[in-house]
Parts: sequence; C-alpha cells; structure tokens
Amino acid sequence: MNDFLAGVERKAFRMAALGTGNEDDALDIIQDAMLAFVRKYAEHPEPEWAPLFYRVLQSRITDYHRRSQVRNRLRSFFGLGDEPDREDPLEQMPDLQAVPADHRIAGEQLAASLEQALRRLPLRQQQAFLMRAWEGLDTRQTATAMGCSEGSVKTHYFRALQALRQLLEEFRP
Repeated sequence: MNDFLAGVERKAFRMAALGTGNEDDALDIIQDAMLAFVRKYAEHPEPEWAPLFYRVLQSRITDYHRRSQVRNRLRSFFGLGDEPDREDPLEQMPDLQAVPADHRIAGEQLAASLEQALRRLPLRQQQAFLMRAWEGLDTRQTATAMGCSEGSVKTHYFRALQALRQLLEEFRP
C-alpha cells in the first residue's frame, strides 16, 4: 500500500493542484484522499487500487469546488476579498541543469501553456484527460474513478483533446 501511495503521490498532487488552482489546498486534498482511501479500500485487491484512489481524489476535488462556491458567495455577500497570491519560493530557484536556454525556454513555455490550457477545461474534462493520458487508466478504470459511464468518459476525453489541440495550436509542428 505504501509503495502504491508513493507512486501516485506526485501525479495526484498535480491533478489536485490543477483542479483547485492552489497548491496548499491540493496538499490538503491529497492527504485527505490518501487517508480515506486507506481506511476504505486497503482490503481490496491491488489491481483495483488505482481507479478507487482516483475516485476518492476526484470526489475530494469536487467537494473542494462545492465548498469554494459557498465560501465565495459568503465572501461576496460580506464584501470580503480573497487572500493575496503567494509565490512559491521553490519555483523562484534557478534551474541548475545544463539545458540549452532556447530548449529550456521553449519547454517552460509549453509547460506553462499546457497547465493554463488544462485549467481552462471544465472539471470533468480535466479529470478524464488527466486519468486517461497522464495516469494511463483505461476507459473502464477512469469511469470507475469518475463515477460515470464509459461513454461519458469517452465524451469528456474527446472534448478535452479537442479543446487542448485548439488551445495549444501554436506548439504543433
């Protein structure tokens, strides 16, 4: 179980960070999802763990969005603003790898554009894309993780691909 959680931790964090737009909230979601997963599904066979874990994770991300909507309504009602954005000090550190500047810049631009494009996708499309393309889950496993039909996964994934192709057109060869 520990090896499985260590293996999905990084990817799950990126999924949660993309889903929430906040790394601190993403860390909380990952921790909560892992604890809930261990409590509920530790006795299940190992081949079932990935879809079950991602289902718990996606449930936590959806809960986050629901709570955020309520918080935002209350903030706007009472005239309270959001907290100022905090910069991550680790992102400000220079890259020490000897990569040619033009390749590094192109890669950084692509990564930033991809992340921005993923953030623009509707949540269900984002989930389907990340589980299928990034995690390598098949349609059935993704459907289990998302709590929907395989047809719905195919539709969300197809629409995500179309949107990403359009948003990232400038990077196509």
